[in-house]
Amino acid sequence: MRTRQGNNPKRRIIPRDALDPEDLGHLAGEARYVGSAHHKSKLADYGFTPPANPRPNKSLCDGRRIVRKGEAEKLFLQGLSRGMVSRYPKNGFPKYVWAVDQDGEVYEAKVGEDGRRYHGYALSADSERDLCRLVIKEWKARAGTS
Repeated sequence: MRTRQGNNPKRRIIPRDALDPEDLGHLAGEARYVGSAHHKSKLADYGFTPPANPRPNKSLCDGRRIVRKGEAEKLFLQGLSRGMVSRYPKNGFPKYVWAVDQDGEVYEAKVGEDGRRYHGYALSADSERDLCRLVIKEWKARAGTS
């Protein structure tokens, strides 16, 4: 059975054969992971003011465990290097970047209003099971590209 990506075309992983290594290099050099206080319940080391301001309707990136900024940045860059991104225009930035941590937890980073800085959050294995399965499958398949 084929794993479904979902109904939102902006939230689909770009096919491997559509990736341009030069574009991925541009993304890795220009895009930044900064996080968001709306997805944090703990201060960790992000330096937000106010320190944490979780919104009840937002998923938490530190809901299961604390994800320090260095780890989040590393996962973000790994997602970029593996091409775990949504479609984007030439010299532009994808709306989404996906990554999987060492425990198999799936994270999604979404670009902010400035178009270059991203914040991330864990995807729910319950409510977004199909997308999580697909991200994990692609993450493993693209492991040799990072």
